[in-house]
Amino acid sequence: MGDVLAGFHAAWEFESDSVLIRFERGIRTPKLFQALGERRIPLEAIAAVTLTPGKRGTVVLRAIPRPGADPLIEAAAGQLKEGCDPYRLVLPAERETLAEYYADELRAQLTTDDEPAERYLVAPPEAPLQFKAYDGKASFDGKSVSFRWFWTGASSAKWKAGDQTFPVAALSGVEWRSPEVFEGHLRLLRREPAVAQPAQADQDPAAVVFGLGYGPVHESLPFAAAVLAAVRGAGAGAPIPAVAPASRRDPADIAERIRHLGELRDAGLVTDEEFSTKKAELLAEL
Repeated sequence: MGDVLAGFHAAWEFESDSVLIRFERGIRTPKLFQALGERRIPLEAIAAVTLTPGKRGTVVLRAIPRPGADPLIEAAAGQLKEGCDPYRLVLPAERETLAEYYADELRAQLTTDDEPAERYLVAPPEAPLQFKAYDGKASFDGKSVSFRWFWTGASSAKWKAGDQTFPVAALSGVEWRSPEVFEGHLRLLRREPAVAQPAQADQDPAAVVFGLGYGPVHESLPFAAAVLAAVRGAGAGAPIPAVAPASRRDPADIAERIRHLGELRDAGLVTDEEFSTKKAELLAEL
């Protein structure tokens, strides 16, 4: 079609094989939309199109994605608030007739149903990506995920385990729990069946926990989506690389970690043997 339909916070450009969604960067635009910038949605990734009345004199044009077609929606797992749904275009009610026209045009071009897609059809956010959680900094370079713990927030279990690096091929998936709910976190699911992961995210070295101001949706969800897409792209048949602690070479940082381990030992949270072992590991990184 090649036409553009502009609404609040976004504009949809209709092309022969896709819909290009461009999000505004205004102060009132949801931060997730600003972080996404723009997204191209192939028509084969859309299962249906709806047009419904909105709030306060608006109508809502919505594309319903096929299950398994978009890593962002898969990672969100139904936790996105309505106002942050990137597949909704809110328009003034006076544009309802125009919106209905485009809805009909889209429906006429859809050739797929709501059967799960065999692969991701919508491009994931691009790496490198990073964000600050409550207990550590998460980084993803496209090949591996790294967690670097904060001494002010990480549990003694995570400090004893040390900073972590997880190759994509060692993962089977990602679990994202919105920071806007209780016990929000991002957990990496391991492929190795022998690895038992603690039930609580704050005790799991393969997870970072969120909190007030930490791991916001517009940072942690694109991160989760990018990792999820990389995991699926790596394939289940890839060999499982070893997962090792990340290298730390800054002497001042090593000294701070040893000091904090000493505090954990003095508080009875770390034994003398665990302190000595971990201290030796840290000094070996210098």
